[in-house]
Amino acid sequence: METVPNTGFAADPESLRHATSRILIVDDDPGIRDVVSDFLGRHGYAVETASDARTMEQVLARGPVDLIVLDVMLPGEDGLAICRRLSAQDGPAIIMLSAMGDETDRIVGLELGADDYLPKPCNPRELLARIRAVLRRRQEPRNSDDGIGAACEFAGWRLDLVRRELRSPQAVVVNLSSGEFSLLRAFVERPQRVLTRDQLLDLARGRESDAYDRAIDVQISRLRRKLDDGGGSELIRTIRSEGYMFTAKVLRTP
Repeated sequence: METVPNTGFAADPESLRHATSRILIVDDDPGIRDVVSDFLGRHGYAVETASDARTMEQVLARGPVDLIVLDVMLPGEDGLAICRRLSAQDGPAIIMLSAMGDETDRIVGLELGADDYLPKPCNPRELLARIRAVLRRRQEPRNSDDGIGAACEFAGWRLDLVRRELRSPQAVVVNLSSGEFSLLRAFVERPQRVLTRDQLLDLARGRESDAYDRAIDVQISRLRRKLDDGGGSELIRTIRSEGYMFTAKVLRTP
């Protein structure tokens, strides 16, 4: 982790916006924990730290956190296993860190439910930007006043935009990560239109994101599996050389 000189800090509007957000840093390197927690603390976040899964659970038992910065290489239960477990429990947002920064590792992390992924070493300022983007995506539906309605219904499915809840035609709740929810929201707000990867990256991750095209492909693959109710309908169609299209008609409801 690169260090950032402490030249004094004045809270900016973005920091104040997330001043009450609680962040948990899970890393077995005490130096990284200290640098990241100090930097995020100076930007208005309430920061907790843990060195492994056991101490992480102790922190979570004291109260919910909004986002976990999670190292892949941990003693005992590793970061990928933790990510899989927390995502299955509809847990907090997760940004994964790993010294193994190739594309395969990123894809595995995203497949398991991480909202974002950064290779180590990373600049704390970049991590801060990623944290802000993920928290913004999580909070956006709750604060939305764009008048599109509180829920969307399509092909028997129902997506509650306020509660961030997806229900299948059988009324079963399907857990979505923050990234999956943002992606599905982007589709249902623009049904039966071809959306390029760049458009989806912008809509689901924000303009400041430098995520790569393959990340969208991975999340679409995950979303397709979760939208498969056995009926054989293709809700997200690949349009060769162009992008993707959400094929269902969408009804917006109060």
